[in-house]
Amino acid sequence: MTLPSDIDLKGLVRTIPDYPKPGIMFRDITTLLGHATGFRACVEDLVRPFHDQRVESVAGIEARGFILGGAAADRLRCGFVPIRKKGKLPAKAIGQDYELEYGIDVIEVHEDALSPGEPVLLVDDLIATGGTAVAAVKLLRRLRAEVVGAAFVIDLPDLGGRARLAELGVECHTLISFEGE
Repeated sequence: MTLPSDIDLKGLVRTIPDYPKPGIMFRDITTLLGHATGFRACVEDLVRPFHDQRVESVAGIEARGFILGGAAADRLRCGFVPIRKKGKLPAKAIGQDYELEYGIDVIEVHEDALSPGEPVLLVDDLIATGGTAVAAVKLLRRLRAEVVGAAFVIDLPDLGGRARLAELGVECHTLISFEGE
């Protein structure tokens, strides 16, 4: 199926002011996910730079990264690996701490999710400060996987997450950005 080239992905993202706290402009992709043509175009655009690369797995960060990552894995014809919050995976897992605005949290991946040297693409809905994405890259590298890149629907460039991934040598692909956030 050929997708129209004039789909306004940014226009399909709903902005919710003051959520989860005053002063935050929450970028909600559920409206994009619910738009069949927009969702399809979004996933196609996310994986386009990686079609010519060897990708054997897509790792998606809980929770919207599961939706996007599963679809991306389907398009790339590879497996999917969930990265979850601590205590949510049923088998033996390894964890990685990351900083939140008010404290520390942990994400985990099954310790047998990837083979050493396996090329993996990291996917999530949004890159802001990069804390979760950096932790995910560290987790994947602890499994000795090769992180071939990271793909996000939304970039909040003023928060510096993309630069943090670049410092780790991870190329970051984003579809839309919201300046000043």
